[in-house]
Amino acid sequence: MRRKITVFVFLISLIVAQAASAVTFKVDPDHTTVEFRVRHVFSYVKGTFDQFDGMFDYDADHPETWKAKGLIQAASINTRVVQRDNHLRSKDFFEVEKFPIIDFKTTDITDVTPKGSKVHGVLTIRGIAKPVVLDVAVHGVAKDPWGNVRAGLTATTTINRKDFGLTWNQVLETGQLLVGEEVEITVEVEGIAQK
Repeated sequence: MRRKITVFVFLISLIVAQAASAVTFKVDPDHTTVEFRVRHVFSYVKGTFDQFDGMFDYDADHPETWKAKGLIQAASINTRVVQRDNHLRSKDFFEVEKFPIIDFKTTDITDVTPKGSKVHGVLTIRGIAKPVVLDVAVHGVAKDPWGNVRAGLTATTTINRKDFGLTWNQVLETGQLLVGEEVEITVEVEGIAQK
């Protein structure tokens, strides 16, 4: 009986040690970009969301402990054209007054390699939550000249905007759509370890 209890305590301590080994990083907004790209007739329009917050847990030796969450202020959308940005904030698109936050939370980690993984999660836009998979490239962990421990990664995915209620469009004379339905998302993240 004593041996069973000892083994049980040992297993519990291993689980706790693994969970505790992940370091929590706070997203550094000065060194992070949230960018998207969508087709407009024949070319692509790029834009960013300039106000966001997020955290991620990372330990290279224990990918099962990885997790992330992020919040984006929808009104901070920026395509460098004021009229277009105002249209994107309207009911035709993000309806930012009613749905001010774009939210992401991880649900699972798969396909782990030394250089990255697939991060499964739930993305919520306009109050509509859908599963997405991010391809994540991990760039490493290092201490900066000021003593902060930093981690860097790049996350990419492609979504169909109509899945999230972003359905506005116009048909051109040629029958083409003015705005593409697929949106390519790239997030370049740098985080600072929390003490």
